[in-house]
This record gives sequence, structure tokens and C-alpha cells, in this order.
Amino acid sequence: MESWVPPTSGAGTGGGGRGRGADDTAFSFLSKGWREVRDSASADLRLMRARADSLRTLADRELEHLLASAASTPPPPLAAGAPIAELEFVRNRIQPKISELRRQYASREPELRRRVLERWVPPRGATRARVDLSGITAIRNAIVVEVGEAEEEKEWEVVRMIRGGLKELERRSQSSELLGGFRGTGDLVEKFKSSLKPFNVESDDYKDVPPLYVTEILANLVRQSGPFLDQLGVRRDLCDKLVETLHSKQNHSPSADMSLHGNDNSVDELDLRIASVLRSTGYHADDGFWNEPAKYEVSDNKRHIAVVTTASLPWMTGTAVNPLFRAAYLAKSAKQDVTLVVPWLCKSDQELVYPNSMTLSSPEEQETYIRNWLEERLGFESNLKISFYPGKFSKERRSILPAGDTSQFISSSVADIAILEEPEHLNWYHHGKRWTDKFNHVVGIVHTNYLEYIKREKNGALQAFLVKHINNWVTRAYCDKVLRLSAATQDLPKSIVCNVHGVNPKFLKIGDKLTSDVESGQQSFSKGAYFLGKMVWAKGYRELVDLLAKHKSDLEGFKLDVYGSGEDSQEVHSTARKLDLNLNFFKGRDHADDSLHRYKVFINPSISDVLCTATAEALAMGKFVVCAEHPSNEFFMSFPNCLTYKTSDEFVARVKEAMAREPQPLTPEQRYNLSWEAATERFMEYSDLDKILNDNSTPLSGESRRRRTSQPSLSNVVDSGLAFAHRCLTSSEVLRLATGAIPGTRDYDEQHRADMGLLPPQVQHPVYGW
Repeated sequence: MESWVPPTSGAGTGGGGRGRGADDTAFSFLSKGWREVRDSASADLRLMRARADSLRTLADRELEHLLASAASTPPPPLAAGAPIAELEFVRNRIQPKISELRRQYASREPELRRRVLERWVPPRGATRARVDLSGITAIRNAIVVEVGEAEEEKEWEVVRMIRGGLKELERRSQSSELLGGFRGTGDLVEKFKSSLKPFNVESDDYKDVPPLYVTEILANLVRQSGPFLDQLGVRRDLCDKLVETLHSKQNHSPSADMSLHGNDNSVDELDLRIASVLRSTGYHADDGFWNEPAKYEVSDNKRHIAVVTTASLPWMTGTAVNPLFRAAYLAKSAKQDVTLVVPWLCKSDQELVYPNSMTLSSPEEQETYIRNWLEERLGFESNLKISFYPGKFSKERRSILPAGDTSQFISSSVADIAILEEPEHLNWYHHGKRWTDKFNHVVGIVHTNYLEYIKREKNGALQAFLVKHINNWVTRAYCDKVLRLSAATQDLPKSIVCNVHGVNPKFLKIGDKLTSDVESGQQSFSKGAYFLGKMVWAKGYRELVDLLAKHKSDLEGFKLDVYGSGEDSQEVHSTARKLDLNLNFFKGRDHADDSLHRYKVFINPSISDVLCTATAEALAMGKFVVCAEHPSNEFFMSFPNCLTYKTSDEFVARVKEAMAREPQPLTPEQRYNLSWEAATERFMEYSDLDKILNDNSTPLSGESRRRRTSQPSLSNVVDSGLAFAHRCLTSSEVLRLATGAIPGTRDYDEQHRADMGLLPPQVQHPVYGW
């Protein structure tokens, strides 16, 4: 084939001659391109035919081997009337069908080639002096379609015929002694399956793949740094040439020297090389190597909400119970799917956290426990999904801290809306992808007044100052909106105050029963006052002991039952005995326990809570609640059974008032305001989720995220800078330990990997998976 030479102008050549020469040259170039395409298509067809012939020959050989092995076994004497047509069935039905398929394939090859060429229509304007490469793509697609249809038809016919024949053969052999040489009725089928294994053998090419070379890593780094280098004034063609040069140092394939493909071929080979190395390590990521926009798409036009919390049942704490109910009630709607993401603790930590040193052997067992507990309290079936991330218990902070990047345990294909329960807690030591980069909308819900707890510790004022600014930092960097349960919490960026918690439906049912007892003339409350809470000084025990000690004479004869267990139990007991307080201590128990129903007054002097769940539960059961006039109790002050005090003298007056009269029954409106239905409505409104879920124009893919990054405001730039700085600081183990992190929590450990079936962290985050 002659190469195309550009036309040259001569001294005696006129304008018309030059035009004819250019047209002839262009036509020659197009003819050459068409011949190359035709030869390539013919070569592909020959290759496909050779592979099909090889597969056909192998199938014939395996089938003949099977029949020969079956026939070589001497059959035992046949009983009278026994069927003898099994082998004849195989010879007469299966072998002729295979021969027929051979003839059909051989006869269809000319027709297949004709149909391929008919499907390709040369592009309009083909007489122009240029090559339209779309024609090559069209021919390739036509070949794939035709061959795919033919192969699918043949394969289906063969599989259907063989499957039916084997079932018939096995059915007949059940009543025959002819195939007695096999150990059982299914032995022939199993032997036939094993003979077909060569058809479905995976390539072992990926088992012995060398790691990436330094030049390949540099080539990938330069390629991904293209936009940054553009900003520095480095030309794109220079970057491409550098990538090609670095990659060619380790690339010895003949295709690397083909000028037709050039740099595109080098880039493709680099991609395949990285993919082969990743596959050899067992690494798999839902969102591929790069953050493509398609990863944000939500299937079935449904939104997906991930509720991430810092605690989980069986730990009976507010940050475990309330997010569970929130996720269950959000899952009632058909507009969205909901996943609850909770921490998984190793057994050594479970013994410290869960009641009565309870332990769970696997995440599946914990999921079963959570679902059973929830079903006992809900009046409907929840479609809630439950997922886990690695966590560790900190004795100093008395809370669970994430181990590793929590966001990686939420698939990118469903990373749509995130609800971070305690966002500051989740992100203190977060070292991973920014939540607002991975999700379309991120809502934080503040549960705990950490500053109040920290001020009670040694050097509390200094620690509270640092934690205050760290909380501002992480919530601004990782959240789009923050909801504070009450004004008792720290004033955080992008925050608004709203109680989005409800009470367990079981407590409302208890209140309804007690109200019906009162209406029928029965005595509903036969016991006096009680207090319930985790037995640590910061949970109201310090205020309770101080009030009772100061007014011991004013409250003479008043007895208080205290239910709770915790780290400060011994110290609280000894202090009460030392002060001779009239307190009766019992082990902690569920607030819905039958033994607590008949108490009339719930006393809660705590001012460290943000929104006390036990107070809401007591009101739902129709009891009196005596609590401090504090921002944490502002939501409850509208209920007539809530008696608040400002001073210790008023505390004594409110206790005597509550003990002297009966509480008022809840009105339907008050009862609804305490329910999770009302709490969910408030949450949807104040978090803007009602607008997001009901707005049909809201993108279900990465369009919103691309718009955020393509048109950044000054605020977004600052937030991105804060997130980047936080990620850099949390990468240092020294800084993490200096600020109170648990050692080794930047990644999960070996025990978490074994419990949860995870890959090693170095495989989850390879150096070349930027």
C-alpha cells in the first residue's frame, strides 16, 4: 500500500491542475482508509470464526469423552422391562443438534459479513478531503451487534437443549440400573459440569502482576495534575508528552510505537495497568478511580438518606435511641430509602459499654438485636437498612470515636443526603473525604453540650476554649446546615435551634393507659418521686446532691428513688451516705420498665443536658416533671405538668406542689407534639429536606455538586480551605494523640478488619488511588 504524499506545486502547473491533483490525492487517502477498515473488519471476522471453531471442537471433544466414559463402564444385568434408551437419547438427540449448529454457523458467515456492511452507512460528505472516524466506530458496533445476536442465539439454543436433555436423562436413570456405574443419580450431571469447566476459566493474568513502577506513578500524578499545571502556564501538549515519556520507560508492548494511536494509546495502557494492579490486590471501589458525576445518581428516582450516629444499641443512650427512631420514621416515606450507619465495637469495648457486660459476636447479630428492639416499640414495619463503621470506646471521653474514614462505609452510588448525629463528635478526628463533597446535602444535629462537660474537668476553661473553636471549625467545614436541639448548646455556624426529637411510642401508650385508669376511678400513681439517668456527676447528680443536702430539713420525710449505673456510682453512693441523704439507689433500667409506671413525679435537676430524653418520656407518661428553668428545658415549659424552678427555694416549693396534687392528662395536641411524627415534620422543615425531596428540579446526580465547585462563593472557598487544613492536621499521629485521640484510630485495626470482613487499610487507600 503506497503512502500518501502531499501534492507539490510545479512551475508549469496551472490552478486547474493543482485542484485536480488535490482531489486525486484526497480520494486516494479515503480509499486507503476504507481498505484499512475493510481489512481490519475481515481480520476480526476471521479471528471470531477461529475462536468459535476452537470452542466448537473443544465442546465436541468433551462430549465425546463423556459418552465414552459412560459407555466404558460395563452395565449390570438389566431387570425385565427396564428402559435401555438413555444412551440412545444422547446419541440421537444431542449429537445431531450440535452438528446442525455447526452447519448453521458455517452457512451464516457470508450473511453475517453482508449484514455488517449493510449496517454501516458511509458518512455524508465522504468526498471531502478528510477521514470521518465515526465510520470505524459504526462498523465496530455493527460487528458486535451481529456477532452478539448470533452467539446469544446459538448459546441459548445449546444450553437449553443440553439442560433439557440432562434433566430427562437423570429422570429416566432414577428407575434404571443402566447407569449404576455412577455413585448416585446426580453423578453424571456433576461429571458433565466438571467437564465444562474449561469453558468458564478466569484468566490468571492478574494473579502475578508486578506493582506500579515509580515512573508509572509519576505519569499518573502528572496526568491528574493537568488542571493545576494549566493554571501555572504549563502547556497541555507538554504534559501529555511527559506522561507518554514516563510511561514508555516501562512499556515494551509493540502498540506503544504505533503513531496512529499516539498519546491516547499510552493513556489507555496506563489506565489498564493501574486497573490490573488494583485487581491483583483485591481492591474494589464503587466509584472507580476518579470521582465521576455518575456516582451521585440515585436509582429508581428515589433519594437516599444516610443517618450516621455515634452510638448504638444495646447501649441505652440518647444518641443511640433517638437517631434510630428518626431513621425509622424517615423510612416510612416512599420518597426515600434510609440507611442507619452505626459504630461496631470490638468485644473488649463492648464489655465496657453495653449493659451487664453484654457482647455481640458479629455485626449481623447486632443488627438483629436492633431490629427486634425497634419492632417491639413501633406500630409499623420499618424498611430501614443498617450499616456499620469501625468505632472505639474512649474511657476518658466516655464516648465512641470513629476509627478510620466513616464516609467510606457509605457507597458513593447512594451518597445523596447525610444526617450527622453529633457532627462535631464525628469529625473531631475525621481524616477522609469531605462530607459535603461526597453528599448533595449534609445536615448536622447537635445532641450534647460538650462545653458544659469539659468545664467540670481539670483545666476545663482552657479545654473548653479550644473545643469551642474546633467545633466551629469542623461543623462549618463538613455541614450544609446544623440543627441544635436547644439553646443550651454551643452557637455553631449555619445553625438553628429546633427540637427534632420525639418520644418512644411505647411511653405515649403508657400515658394513655394511666389516663384511662384515672377516668375509670382507679388510682394511677401509687409511688412518689424518682430520678433516672446514667450515674456520672455531670448528668445531674451533682446538682441533685447539692439541692437535697442544702434543704434536707425543708424536705424532711421526702424520699427519692434513684435509678442509674455508671462510672461514678461508688462515689455518688458514698457521698449520699456521708451527707445522710434520704436516697434509695437501684441499678439502671429502661424507663419503660413496669416498675417505673406508678411514680408520680420525675425530678431532673440537670443543666448539662441539651434536651433530656427522660424528661420527655416522663411527660408522655403523664407524670409531673420538676426541672430547672434552663434553655435545655424550654421546649417542655409549655406543658402544664412541667414545673420549673430558678432557685433552690423554688425547687423545694415545686417538689411539694407536685407531691400534693395530681397531674393533668395530656391534650391531643400536646400528645402529638411529643410524638416522633411531629418531630419528623419539624426536622423536614428546618433541615430544608422537605424542599429538597419535593422539588422535582433538584438534581438526582452530581449536578449540584459540580455547580458548587464550578461557581464557588467566598464562603465555599473558606469552607474548603478549613476542610483541607483539618485533613492535613489529622494526618499527623502526634497531633491526634496530643488532642486526645485514641492511638491508631486514623485507620481501623486488624480486629475490626476481621469482625467486619474488611480489606486492609493499605488496600482500601492505595498510594495511586488519589
